[in-house]
Amino acid sequence: MAKEINKIDEFIKKVQDSKKENKLDLSSDEDLSIAIMNLVSIEEHFFFTAKKTGNDKYFDLLKEVREMRKDLLKKIIKEYEGEVWCISKHLLASSMRLMEVGTKALGRGNDKEAKEMFEKAYNLYSLFWGLNLKVVDIKNIEKIEDGKLNNTDSDKKGVFAKLGGLVKKAVDCCIE
Repeated sequence: MAKEINKIDEFIKKVQDSKKENKLDLSSDEDLSIAIMNLVSIEEHFFFTAKKTGNDKYFDLLKEVREMRKDLLKKIIKEYEGEVWCISKHLLASSMRLMEVGTKALGRGNDKEAKEMFEKAYNLYSLFWGLNLKVVDIKNIEKIEDGKLNNTDSDKKGVFAKLGGLVKKAVDCCIE
């Protein structure tokens, strides 16, 4: 457990040092990730509108929005291997959709369901940052016990809880 805390402390220190040197602006990147989520939603809406109306011009708009989303995603995901790019896009899209489902549940007065959806949305969002900030070590992947980040992790708190804690500490959207 102490070893894991040291790793988290080291990660937070690296993030803070990078902020000071203006190498990393997670506040802007977090804003950008939310914008990208909305662009994915816009792509979906253009698709469904094209199909529902039979007007193929919406596909042209979808194509333009998709290109914008790809360009913006490159600003956050600078290096990736395999399907991490696509995984990242889908993590953001799923997170956004779960937030919307949670918001609708909240509007219906179903606070419990809303909270569950928000938790899942935040878990996916945290996984996005964990992958792209390279907090999740995917080298030499092997089967590990449920809830652990790696084989040396003695805390069975859960991957999402740990990543969520890291994101809370590292990403502060209120820094101007």
